[in-house]
Order: sequence, then C-alpha cells, then structure tokens
Amino acid sequence: MRAAGIIAEYNPLHSGHLRLLEAGRALLGTDTAFVCVMSGNFVQRGDFALLRKHARAQAAVESGADLVLELPLPWAVSSAEDFADGGVRVLASTGLVDHLLFGSECGDAAALERTAAALLTPAFRDRLRRELPGAVSYAAARERALGALLPEEAALLKSPNNILGIEYCKALLRQGASIRPVTVRREGSPHDGPLAQDAHPSASALRALLREGRRAEALALLPPAMGRAYEEEEAAGRAPVFWENCQRATLARLRSMSAADFAALDPGREGLRNRLYEASRTAATVQSLLEAAKTKRYAMARLRRMVLWAYLGLTPADLPADPPYLRVLAANETGCRLLSRMRRTAAVPVLTKPAQVRRLGPEARRLFELEVRAADLYTLAYPRLEAAAGGAEWREGPVILGGPAPC
Repeated sequence: MRAAGIIAEYNPLHSGHLRLLEAGRALLGTDTAFVCVMSGNFVQRGDFALLRKHARAQAAVESGADLVLELPLPWAVSSAEDFADGGVRVLASTGLVDHLLFGSECGDAAALERTAAALLTPAFRDRLRRELPGAVSYAAARERALGALLPEEAALLKSPNNILGIEYCKALLRQGASIRPVTVRREGSPHDGPLAQDAHPSASALRALLREGRRAEALALLPPAMGRAYEEEEAAGRAPVFWENCQRATLARLRSMSAADFAALDPGREGLRNRLYEASRTAATVQSLLEAAKTKRYAMARLRRMVLWAYLGLTPADLPADPPYLRVLAANETGCRLLSRMRRTAAVPVLTKPAQVRRLGPEARRLFELEVRAADLYTLAYPRLEAAAGGAEWREGPVILGGPAPC
C-alpha cells in the first residue's frame, strides 16, 4: 500500500481540500493511503483554529484522509519555512510516506523544486544580503534576489501557495528526504481571498462568513463531514473559536510581560519587539495593538504569531530539532493498518494514548506539556465558558472510524 503525505490546517476543511485528495489518488493510484499532518488548535497565520483539532481531524478522515497526525505546536505557529520543515519532519519520521502532495497556483513541481534549490545556494544568500538594506520588506528583497538568479521563476514568490510549496521543497532538500513532491494546480478562490462564484471557497472566506454571522451561507459551502463537525461543536458550546473571544486574556498576558520577555520572543530584531512592547502598554484590543506595531517591513502574520507566542508562553527555544513522537489524532481502518506498520518503521514513538508520553524522554514530555498548556488556553476562547474545562489534552485520544479498537 502506497502512502502519500499532506500537510494541512483544515481551518476549515473545504471543497478544494477534497479536490486535492481526489487528484492525488488519480495521480498516485486509487489504493494510495493519505497521511495528513495537521496543525492542532492554533494555526500558522498566528490565530486560533476555528474548531478544536480532534473535530477537524475526524472531518478529514470522514472526507477521504486515512490517518491524521498532529503537527507539534511550535512548528504549527511558526513561519512558513519552519511550518514546512516541521511537517516534512513528521512525514519523514513515519518511515512510510514516499510522496508529498500539495496545491499550488502554478501546478509545476519541477519549477518549485528549481526555485527551492536556488534559494538554498550561497549565491542567493549573497545576493539577498545586498538587496536587504533599504528594502521595503524581506519578501520584496527575496524576490529581487531570486530574480537576479532565476528571472523566469521569481514570479512564483508572489503567490502564497507557490511560496508554501517552495518551502516544502526546500525542507525536502535540506533534510535529504526520499519523499517526492507532487503538486496540483489550485482552483477557486485565491488563498486569503474573497468568495468567487461557482468556485472552491478559500478557508479565509469561510471564516469571514462565520465571523460576519452568515452561518447558513458558510455551512452550505462546507463539505458534509466538516459541516457536521461544526454543528456538533457549536451545539456543545465549543465553536466557533475566534481570537476576539479571548482578547482580555491575551491583553492581560501582554501587559504583564516585560521588555525582556518580548525580546526573548524575537532575538535579534529589536525594532519589532520594541514596537509590540510599546503597543501592548496602551492597546485596548488585539487588532489595535497589531495596527499600532505594524510597519511596511513586517508582515501582519509575523506580528500575529509573536502575539500568539506571547499568549501561549512559547519562545524560539521551544522549536524541536526533530519530532520526539508522532501523535495520532484520527484514523480509519486503512489508517489503523498504517499505524500497525508505523510501529515498526517510525523513527520515533507513536502516541495513541496521551498517558504514553510519560514513558518517553524529557524532550517528549516537555513538548507534550506545552501542548497541554496551549489546549487549556485555547478552550478559554470557546463561546460557552462552561465548556472550557482544563485538562482535556490528557483525556482525549484519537478518533477511530471503522477500524479495530484499539487501533
């Protein structure tokens, strides 16, 4: 049985994600099993996930994935480069996955690989150092530096899914992984773009509908499994989760931090950390804090991630070198067969019960404690506070659908 990997957030899962699974099986074979590495309760753009991780993982398995593993928190809420690096490390650690499937605007894996290889060369780094002084942003300097080496590929850096695909290819090259990239051309609404008629909606457009109270419209656009998950979580008082639900707790954390605490979040970038520190003293909302700290040089997502890291008590030192374990969030019968193989092939222990982490080393226990703390802080954003009891991370095991128990 061939196994392919997907790195995702499913925040929320939408029809474009279903198309990727369908296209992947068409390209790789109908008997291909899909291992998804999914962000947990917090996501790469520096935000709370719309639904808790186990609900999203179950919807993914009901929609065509076979096994969902968690992308550990420090990687899930890092830059695109570190997000991709963590996802590839998890997939490689399974010892099973031979292809990495992802969507991109260009649909050309060879072009993305060429670009990734160029970005890893000393020639590119030298050119980037010359471009950075006076550049409006790092992204603009990077595009100009690449254009000097690969003029025909520089435009790839203008599109978000191409950028992430390039980061996947860079991670595969850096790690010397045997996994091969496979990309499918993205269709429908652009990433972070508004809804387009008769097209796959973007996750950001669906979240916007829910934020605006257009619930029925959003649910009508969700795949059936994701729609059911949303309604069940909503009925339990656990959805939708938006950062605004937790603004007071976030601002309280920021106002209690010293300038040195902010410096630990972003060593070597004094201007940004100082701007966030000053804004945190007076801002009355998270959005006003971000707007006060924002400059043309720094992307808003970077600022959101720094604020989220502050709220969660994370620092760059918490980013693992390698995954100390593989945590299972959901699986179907095929996924359970994969798990049986993974117990022989995986480079690290496979966790199907939270208590198993107590038998592992200090690095694994330290990472799991971070996940426990983050999960307890995530629940504070539930619409109904009575649903926000702490300690769920220790109680909740994987969702197993149609497979033997235990999986």
